[in-house]
Amino acid sequence: MIKKILKIALIVIVVIFVGMQAFRPTLSNPPVDEAQTINAKTQMTPQVASILDRSCRDCHTNKTVWPWYTQIAPVSWWLANHVSDGRRDLNMSEWGKLPKDRQDRKLRQMCDEVQDGQMPLSSYLPMHPTAKLSDQDKKILCGWTDAERDRLNTPSK
Repeated sequence: MIKKILKIALIVIVVIFVGMQAFRPTLSNPPVDEAQTINAKTQMTPQVASILDRSCRDCHTNKTVWPWYTQIAPVSWWLANHVSDGRRDLNMSEWGKLPKDRQDRKLRQMCDEVQDGQMPLSSYLPMHPTAKLSDQDKKILCGWTDAERDRLNTPSK
């Protein structure tokens, strides 16, 4: 009797899992106007660009790399939601469209969140261990955000 119940339960689980695959989120990357990116609109060193690329790109730009496992529900739903939230909060591909006061706030927030260990998300790191920020990475990133904030807030001549 227990074997039969387990067999039916397994069949139901498999059918549900297969059925979930029919509901796919859009895993896309909107077009990027390179002239509007954070790289183009700020004075960024190659070192800072490298840190942002390996630790922030997937969730905070329109250049997300969608690995194979993002094609499988429910992981696809979860990751599509994370990327959507990340882009909504800060999309470095659309940096130039932000008003200067918002750029200033985002730069401050960027430093605060990496110093507090909020970014990159701990749920992102197991599958992307190279995204982990060292203390030196955080120092470099915060030094850059401070310099950019100063540059933003210095009146043009």
